[in-house]
Amino acid sequence: MKALLYFILILTLQSCATKKYIKTQLLPEGIKSATEETYKVVDNEQHLLQKKEMIFTANGRVKHSKTMDANGNLIQETKKKLWFIVELYPGKETYYCKTRWKPGQRERISCYTRKQYKENESIYHYNADGTIDKIVDNFSTFYTQYFYYSNNELSRIVVKDKNNQLIDEILVRCESKDEKGACLKETRISIITKNKEVRQLSANY
Repeated sequence: MKALLYFILILTLQSCATKKYIKTQLLPEGIKSATEETYKVVDNEQHLLQKKEMIFTANGRVKHSKTMDANGNLIQETKKKLWFIVELYPGKETYYCKTRWKPGQRERISCYTRKQYKENESIYHYNADGTIDKIVDNFSTFYTQYFYYSNNELSRIVVKDKNNQLIDEILVRCESKDEKGACLKETRISIITKNKEVRQLSANY
């Protein structure tokens, strides 16, 4: 009986576990908070798109985050609870996102409103080191994003539709790092649209 209860407890904990954010994003251990700014580059000029502030738990998951637009208006806020993540949006219903482990280094992340209407769902596939292998949109676009790495850095993202047709290919390059190995400046250039983005990170340890 005790063995059965222990087995049920393990399954329950696994169903609500999530991969560490610092692992999926190749951030160093010990990070306490970070601010990430995303810019669109037009004619060699950077234009702020959004700013995201994150506070991490001791084990490297996002405890609380706020995302603002270029004018400082709140776009999204997240709060980590014991069994789920709360996502708040201005003028919209609150989303409640739950993660369930699936076999083969996968997890299904589903978000619902309080009325149990499903808003989105994705299947995340992971590599052995905790980085993202691919993300399958299971609800809206049904696109799949494939992530490629080189020298322990994200180097390319390929986006395909459900018929395996290429939608976009994005080249990713880390321009600078801090002393702990966190990428402070990253460029992303689309081969298809030629759009260029710059992501700048400020980390606190």
